[in-house]
Amino acid sequence: MKEIKASEFKHIPVLFEESIDSLNIKPDGIYVDCTSGGGGHSTAIAKRLDGGRLIAIDRDPQAIATLKERLSPFECVTLVHDNFFNIKNILASLDIDGVDGILADLGVSSHQLDEPSRGFSFHHDAPLDMRMSLEGMSAAQAVNTLSQDELRKIIYEYGEEKFAPSIARAIVKARAEKPIETTLELSEIIKSAMPAAAKRDSHPARRTFQAIRIYVNGELDGLGNAVEDMFDCLNKNGRLSIITFHSLEDRTVKKQLAEFAKGCTCPKNFPVCVCGKSPRAKVMKAVAPSSGEVSDNNRSRSARLRTAEKIV
Repeated sequence: MKEIKASEFKHIPVLFEESIDSLNIKPDGIYVDCTSGGGGHSTAIAKRLDGGRLIAIDRDPQAIATLKERLSPFECVTLVHDNFFNIKNILASLDIDGVDGILADLGVSSHQLDEPSRGFSFHHDAPLDMRMSLEGMSAAQAVNTLSQDELRKIIYEYGEEKFAPSIARAIVKARAEKPIETTLELSEIIKSAMPAAAKRDSHPARRTFQAIRIYVNGELDGLGNAVEDMFDCLNKNGRLSIITFHSLEDRTVKKQLAEFAKGCTCPKNFPVCVCGKSPRAKVMKAVAPSSGEVSDNNRSRSARLRTAEKIV
């Protein structure tokens, strides 16, 4: 993997002002940017702090190298190379027992998509990688070793691709002749497995690439637990804000936040509450990008910002 200069790591934050405002930042508060990436959100948070602290986390080593430079002017920032799914351990290691706001942008960074060597995009011919952390199983290893049934399930469940059976079959057939090594090789195999009508509205490989990326990076494995862990780390009146980019993760986040806001679960005919449950959070209305933002950055079109405030 080639070395990336900080100036080359570009990311366009989605719902930027909305997400920063959603945190209701206190100058002396403690905040966490779970997916610091190119540092856009982290920089904006750090600028609003005076006596406060920011924990900037990212699992991508190229992002960490960039963040060391971009966030160096801010003494309030602590940089952590890790997966935010480990947020409880991260904060415990820093002797932090509660924070006032947490932001998580669950999307792939613009740099990861646009840098051909990362192998995320079907628009460039590059080694089939897709690993956010640059560690573990690559996309090439996945498509060349998983069984046809495993591939079908991944493509159908994570990509919501109705042609998953034929795509999985085509992948297995192609790899029997030679290993699938590049993004365009995989893209052409996917195209060959789909009817002409299915190729008209969007790129035919989009859903399958999404599915394989989600699988390789474990993006949905334990996401619900991670949301609960983040919420548990909040102080009273702290805010948790999460930006999602596809329906699978958005449903998970929406469901988990709704659980935090649930109150009494006793049957309606009970004269008094016996369960003792009360709402733990106030959930704000989801925010979508404006038409202007979508026009300027088409990748923002499916984004949703969901925020919950801890009330107990």
